[in-house]
Amino acid sequence: MTSISLAEYKKLYGGGRKTATKRKNKVKGVKVESVGEAALIQQLKTLKIEFEQEFQFHPTRKWRADFHIKNTKLLIEVEGGIWSGGRHTRGKGYIGDMEKYNAATMMGYQVLRFSTEQVTSRFAIKQIEGLVKG
Repeated sequence: MTSISLAEYKKLYGGGRKTATKRKNKVKGVKVESVGEAALIQQLKTLKIEFEQEFQFHPTRKWRADFHIKNTKLLIEVEGGIWSGGRHTRGKGYIGDMEKYNAATMMGYQVLRFSTEQVTSRFAIKQIEGLVKG
């Protein structure tokens, strides 16, 4: 896997409030997908990669992964609010995410995390496809 600098990332995928996408609120208990999640759903379906959404991977905690690739131990997270000071970038939320992702790893899962921009640019699906269809 190739690593890139923050400046290169911003150039490729944008950044800052002007490109941030806000996650929609739940509507009467039904989860509404973010722009990134909706895009990834379509990309996975196009490639005929079977998945589950809101997959509860832990037996006792209510932790859920945005996506679980069926017949694998691969979890996918589409991180929202990374440029707008969302939950995932504030102290308590960041620490909670670390606990969740570490628990998933200790249970044998691989966790891939992507920004909305990485999903919409197809960077994410290329990495997922490489792992799944290798």
